[in-house]
Amino acid sequence: MLNTERLILRPWRDSDAASLYHYAKDERVGPIAGWPPHRSEAESLEIIQTIFSGEDIYAVALSTDDVAIGMIGLLKGKNSNFPLPETEAEVAYWIGVPFWGQGLIPEALRTIMQHSFQTLQLEALWCGYFSDNEQSFKAQAKCGFLHHHTEEKQFNQFMNDYRTEHISRITKEEWLQQQA
Repeated sequence: MLNTERLILRPWRDSDAASLYHYAKDERVGPIAGWPPHRSEAESLEIIQTIFSGEDIYAVALSTDDVAIGMIGLLKGKNSNFPLPETEAEVAYWIGVPFWGQGLIPEALRTIMQHSFQTLQLEALWCGYFSDNEQSFKAQAKCGFLHHHTEEKQFNQFMNDYRTEHISRITKEEWLQQQA
């Protein structure tokens, strides 16, 4: 578990299925992040028990009530959507619409970055965002990620479409310079 000023980043629980479904069924959330809206609480529970059960995959919960309102996680090495060595990871995240624009994802992302570079001793973190996801770009930029390259016509298996994906990165050295 990781804590920020306003958030708890903790492992997912089966009891989070209702909250996950509540936020993940919204068509404004999943499709811009590359996945379809959830269709049922049972589907959300299955995702908690499979995809969200991985190491370093966290429920983003407000510290005031511990209700899951989003997700942030690390996809290390071969588990990433990018070809990465085991010393690097992709950061994935999303948050429910009522919490957009409050700086919560940058807050969670900064904590994941600190955990990644200080505790896990990773060498670099990567993030991707699709062209129509300006919010994700802004979160990454606020945290010091720099544009690395753009992939045109990337096939997205979850949405069965092709998209332009912008890839950004921050190295441990760049992160340490920001902390100075």
